[in-house]
Order: sequence, then structure tokens, then C-alpha cells
Amino acid sequence: MINPKVGFSEMVDQADQAVTTLSVEQVAERMDQPGVILVDIRDIRELQREGKIPGSRHIPRGMLEFWIHPESPYYRNYFDQCEELILHCNKGWRSALAAFALENLGIPTAHMKGGYAEWQSRGYPTEDHDQ
Repeated sequence: MINPKVGFSEMVDQADQAVTTLSVEQVAERMDQPGVILVDIRDIRELQREGKIPGSRHIPRGMLEFWIHPESPYYRNYFDQCEELILHCNKGWRSALAAFALENLGIPTAHMKGGYAEWQSRGYPTEDHDQ
């Protein structure tokens, strides 16, 4: 039987405290500014089922570090103009951990507390995911 040293919620809390955490309102204010990239790290099936935030870019969580790190052979050049990187997932758990991982790579990153679910509950716009 696996006996973890730390619970997942403790791990998320630790990551949340170590990175810049933005409210849904703060993200909504920033997302149309030049140089701001909002990245949705949810699974593609979540986007297909639930939709997405207009203007966000999808990067599967498993490819995040590879698409963002400039030394990776999978680097996406649209990050060349990135001045502020904001991650989100569904509830803010995965994005906190992902932001923490990117910070450890030296890539300044923020994440949206409450994620897509909070965005929707506050009535902010969403759209269908393009297939």
C-alpha cells in the first residue's frame, strides 16, 4: 500500500503559497493586455465537454514544461512575446502545481485560483473548444 508523506491538498496549498495566485477578476482584467498569455492545462476532453475561456491557449499538462521552456525541442514560439504567463485548470489545483514546476524552471508564472469552474460561476464568457 502506498503511504504518502504529504496529502495532495497540502501539496496544492504549499504550491499555492509559493507562486503568484490571481483571482478570476484579476485574470479577466489582464487577459486582453499585450504580452499576457492565459494557458488552459486541462485535459482535451474537459475542453471538448465544458468549453474554454476565449483567447486562452490549450497546453496539455503533460506537455507544459516542454512547450514553454525555450531550450526544449517542443518549444512553441508564441511564448517569445510572453510577458505574463497565467495558468488555469478546472479548480486551481493542477495549475498551482504546474505554476510551481515552471517557477522551479525559472519561468515566472501565475495561476488562477478557482480555475475554470470559478470563472464560469462568476458569469465570465466561455466558448466551445474548436475541434
